[in-house]
Amino acid sequence: MSLIAAQSLCVRFGATEVLHDVSLAIEPGEIVTILGPNGSGKSTLLRALLGIVPASHGRVVRADGLRIGYVPQKLAVDRAMPMTARRFLSLPRRVEDAAAEAALARVGLDGLGGRQMAALSGGQFQRLLLARALLTDPQILVLDEPTQGLDQPGEAAFYRLIEEVRRDTGAAVLMVSHDLHVVMAASDRVICLNHHICCEGTPRVVSNAPEYRALFGLGTQGALALYQHAHDHTHDHDHDHAHDHSHDHHGHDHV
Repeated sequence: MSLIAAQSLCVRFGATEVLHDVSLAIEPGEIVTILGPNGSGKSTLLRALLGIVPASHGRVVRADGLRIGYVPQKLAVDRAMPMTARRFLSLPRRVEDAAAEAALARVGLDGLGGRQMAALSGGQFQRLLLARALLTDPQILVLDEPTQGLDQPGEAAFYRLIEEVRRDTGAAVLMVSHDLHVVMAASDRVICLNHHICCEGTPRVVSNAPEYRALFGLGTQGALALYQHAHDHTHDHDHDHAHDHSHDHHGHDHV
């Protein structure tokens, strides 16, 4: 059974339809990325799947007792407020020291529990948010633009961490992004959204789809070069993916 699914989902804000007839399902253990330009309804879709935003039509179905770890796009935390990373993990519910230390170690922050929030780098803060989400032992992690504000090496490191978490915990991952540089390599399936689903499939399929190229203003070969540059490991279903197009070491940032 799917962990979470949308069936003909529509969401309206007043007279504006933000999502139209969206149907999708997230299966156990898979990494799914929702790509789309700003204002395409990506965050709204996540919030609707989580039950934060009501559907105007259609419905969302979640597996019984589904454990969700959620990392929102913007978290209103005053980083200047005196608070350690360890204390942050106990908001709003107290967490035992052993569990907190294990979560910090899982995201590469072992030994940093006593550090003040204000002293954390942007990448460390994102990892702390992920650690907090992992405390619920989630069956699915929902991440809304988790690498926003990070540089490209920081983005790549975070996506590698997500893959490791999936491998080690078996949790599915649903994330929203508008980064084209590295997100493709970290995904089993990509869904392109612009108020409705434009296209979806494996990264290789989507990167060659005209709808994807049109959505991001990429040239005919731009998306393929981008995908090959990002995709530095091979899946079994990609053995036929032996093209000789040159890699683009600078990526394309048309978003």
